[in-house]
Amino acid sequence: MERKSDLELVVKRTFNAPAHIVFEAWSKPELFKLWWVPKSVGMSLLSCEMDVRTGGAYRLVFSHPDFDRPMAFFGTYREVTPHKRIVWANEENDQGALTTVTFEENDGKTLVTFHELYPTTAALEEALAGSAEGLPEQFAQLDELLAGRS
Repeated sequence: MERKSDLELVVKRTFNAPAHIVFEAWSKPELFKLWWVPKSVGMSLLSCEMDVRTGGAYRLVFSHPDFDRPMAFFGTYREVTPHKRIVWANEENDQGALTTVTFEENDGKTLVTFHELYPTTAALEEALAGSAEGLPEQFAQLDELLAGRS
């Protein structure tokens, strides 16, 4: 995980699977829900709606014992190029990031670059203290999922 600027966070990880399989794990709700929530946080993904296409939308609803009520995260897909790139805008509030994920295959392995651009430094700081903290665990869970699919 690397903080590229006051507004940017970048995480890179190589997965031992071809790009089309890694892309499916990011774009098919039935697979995405298996790895996206870090198991250690005690959170549950109650619903996972994803229309992964340019102009499509997503809505993820989470619950946690510490939450008064379920929490929803939602937004739109700005650009989707199958097996290559997904760009989405997090729209649940005005501090949401623009997230770009790229998939670069080389010799049957795929380098995933996860890039988030935040509107303010405070929004990035909040992400680093919260959800971004779980990215290494999320990627480890994705690795486990892909090991069973390649």
